[in-house]
Amino acid sequence: MIHIKIINLDRQIVKGITVNAIYHRISVIHLTTCEHMETIIENEFVRELANKHGRSRESLIPILQDLVVQNRFLSKQDMVDVARELDISAADVYGTATFYSFLDTEVRGKYIIRICKTISCAMKGKNEILSTIEDIIKIKLGETSSDRKFSLLEANCIGWCHKAPAILINDTPYTELTPEKVTEILRDYIRK
Repeated sequence: MIHIKIINLDRQIVKGITVNAIYHRISVIHLTTCEHMETIIENEFVRELANKHGRSRESLIPILQDLVVQNRFLSKQDMVDVARELDISAADVYGTATFYSFLDTEVRGKYIIRICKTISCAMKGKNEILSTIEDIIKIKLGETSSDRKFSLLEANCIGWCHKAPAILINDTPYTELTPEKVTEILRDYIRK
C-alpha cells in the first residue's frame, strides 16, 4: 500500500501521474489496487475533456457525453472530477447526469436497447415488442444481463414516432417493429 500526503498542494505526482488534490487540507490517499490507478488516469481524461470543451457550465453536457462514450457510463468519481474541473457543485453534475436518460450513471451492457415509451409507440404495439425483447434476452426493463452484453431501458422519445414502434440499440434505430422483426434483430446481436 502506498500512502501519499497532500498538504495544501494543487498537484501531487504519483508514479509519474499527475493528480489534482480534491481537498486543500491534509488528506491521505491509499492506493491499494490497480483500479485506483485507473481512476487516477480517468481523472486525467476528465482534464483533457475540459481542455477540449472548456470549463464553463455550458461544457458540462459535452464532457459528460464524451465520458459515456469512453466508459459506457458515468461513475461517481467521474462526476466529482468533472465538478472539480468545471468548478461547479457535484450535486449540479449529478442532477444533470440523472436528468438525461442517455447519460447513464450505472454500468450498462455492450448493447443498450432503448425502447420508446411514448403514446405513439404504445399505440403501435410497444408492449408486445417489449415482451418479445424480454423473452429473448432474458432480462426485464431496467436490467443488465449478467454477462453485460445487453441492457434494456425505456426512453421518453427516440424521435421515430412516425415509424413506431421503435427501439435504439446503442445509436442504431430500428423502426416499424413486429415481434418477428425484433427477434431477427436480437438474434444478430446475440451472435456478435
